[in-house]
Amino acid sequence: MSICDSHAFFIDLLRIFRQKDMIVVTGAAGFIGSCLIEKLNNENFNYIIAVDDFSNPEKEANLYGKKIDKRIDRSEFFDWLKENYELVEFIFHIGARTDTTEFDVEIFNRLNLHYSQDIWNACIAYQIPLVYASSAATYGSGDLGYDDSEEIIPQLKPLNPYGDSKNNFDKWAIEQEKSPFFWAGLKFFNVYGPNEYHKGRMASVIFHAFHQIKKTGEMKLFRSHRPDFKHGEQSRDFVYVKDLVEVCYFLMHHRQDSGIYNLGSGKARTFLDLVKNTFRAMGKAPKIDFIDTPEDIRDKYQYFTEANMQKLRNIGYSKPFHSLEEGIEEYVKNYLIPNKYY
Repeated sequence: MSICDSHAFFIDLLRIFRQKDMIVVTGAAGFIGSCLIEKLNNENFNYIIAVDDFSNPEKEANLYGKKIDKRIDRSEFFDWLKENYELVEFIFHIGARTDTTEFDVEIFNRLNLHYSQDIWNACIAYQIPLVYASSAATYGSGDLGYDDSEEIIPQLKPLNPYGDSKNNFDKWAIEQEKSPFFWAGLKFFNVYGPNEYHKGRMASVIFHAFHQIKKTGEMKLFRSHRPDFKHGEQSRDFVYVKDLVEVCYFLMHHRQDSGIYNLGSGKARTFLDLVKNTFRAMGKAPKIDFIDTPEDIRDKYQYFTEANMQKLRNIGYSKPFHSLEEGIEEYVKNYLIPNKYY
C-alpha cells in the first residue's frame, strides 16, 4: 500500500470512528444558510460547521435549536480548514454581502469575489465538492434573457456592484483550468421565506407586504413607468426558500454535471399576484395603492425576471416547486403570523 493509499485509508477509518462527515455552510446565520442547516439537520446531517460573521445579534435566532458542531468566524475559516479538511465532506458557500444598495466596490471584491476565489482554490487543494450562491442579479436588465448558458456569462451587464461581484466570480470560475472535482454555482432568483426577519430593507417583498398590511391595512406598489407594463404587473420569479434548499441537498448527493444553474420557480408572477395572495393568507380584503418608483432606481428597475430551469431538470432534478400561492400561504400562516423560525 502506497503512502497516499495509507493516508486515505487512515482518513476513512477516522471518519468511521468519529462518525463525522462535516458539512460547511458559510453565511450560516443568514436567511438561506440557516434554512439549509435546518434541511440538513432534518436529513440527519448534524455535524455542521457554521461559518459567518456572528456579530449581528438579530441573526442569532436563525440558529436557535439547530445542531451545529462548530461555529467558525469567517476570518478564521481558512486556518480551521487547513487543519480539518480531511473531515469535511462538502462546502456550501452561501455567505455574501447581498445589499444591492451598497456601492462600495471594494467591499464586494473582498467579501464576494476574493473570498469565493479562496474557497474555490481550497476545494481544489483539499478535494472537497462545492456549491456556491450566485444570483439572478447577474442578468441585469435581462436584455440577454434568463438562460443559464455559460456562454453568455461574459456578456452579462449587471445593474449594481452586488450583481457585478457575483458575475465576476462566475466569469472567473468558468475560466479556470483547475476546478473542484464537483462544483455548482446557483443563480438564486427572488427568494422568500422564513428566517429573513433580520434583513431589513433587503427582505423579500412578501415580508414587507405582510408587515405593511398588518400595520396600515393596505399595500403600496410601484407604478409602472413603461407603456408595455400596467401598474403592478411588473413580474419576478419568486422562489420559496424551502425549494431552494431542496436543490442544494440534491446537488450534495448528485456530485456530477458541474456548472452554473438557475434556481428560481421557473414562472414569473406579478407583484399584484404576490400582494393579493398575501392579503388572502392574512384573511384580509385587498387594498392596493400605487406610488412612483423612486427616480434614483427607476432606470435600473427590473420589470421581468423568469428562470429557465431546464438545465437543472436535465441533470435529474424532478421535484416540483411551490406555486406562489402555496409558498405565500405557508410562509404567512406558519411563520410570519406566529413569528416563528424554520
